[in-house]
Amino acid sequence: MLLAFDTSTAAVTVAVHDGSSVVGSHAVVDPLRHGELLAPGIVAALDAASVSPRQLTRIVVGVGPGPFTGLRVGIVTARTMGAVLGVPVVGVCSLDVVAVGVAVDEPFVVATDARRKEVYWARYDASGTRLSEPAVAKPSTAAFDGPAAGRGAVLYPESFPRAVAPEYPDASDLARLVGAQRARLLPPEPLYLRRPDVAAPAARKSVL
Repeated sequence: MLLAFDTSTAAVTVAVHDGSSVVGSHAVVDPLRHGELLAPGIVAALDAASVSPRQLTRIVVGVGPGPFTGLRVGIVTARTMGAVLGVPVVGVCSLDVVAVGVAVDEPFVVATDARRKEVYWARYDASGTRLSEPAVAKPSTAAFDGPAAGRGAVLYPESFPRAVAPEYPDASDLARLVGAQRARLLPPEPLYLRRPDVAAPAARKSVL
């Protein structure tokens, strides 16, 4: 039994995969309450699948890129559950999760909201294979006139005029990707690409 979840965007999404198909899922879009919503979402997905935490054999988490706070909630939860349950934990680039849900027969990009009027983005071929490393940039730098999935494509139509679904990662797609052994597996470490918005204050300068 595989538990998959992603908190790299405004979507808090969870799914359970039994090795053949997704048997339970739950998703809420709320950019401000990842910490409050993830645990109930996991419970809801497990209940929908009639699975107990002790039946899980693996956990996979979207590792971003994404904003610091939401991303940290998912990764810390995955690590903690893995340690308590004694099961392996792996990560997958969240842009790849969005790419799974894209239904086009031509090259495309995934662009998610990086805030600060920037996007996290990567290029994919028509089969959904990633062609570039995840990056953060101004929408004008990542601009693409072909199909573009992700929240960033919705927010910046002048740079991505052909927005396509999905807008957010879906843990069901993440679970299917890993279940089919088609995922580029990563350590469960956050892929930030830039410094957090919040930093520790610098030491005060002496006035003497």
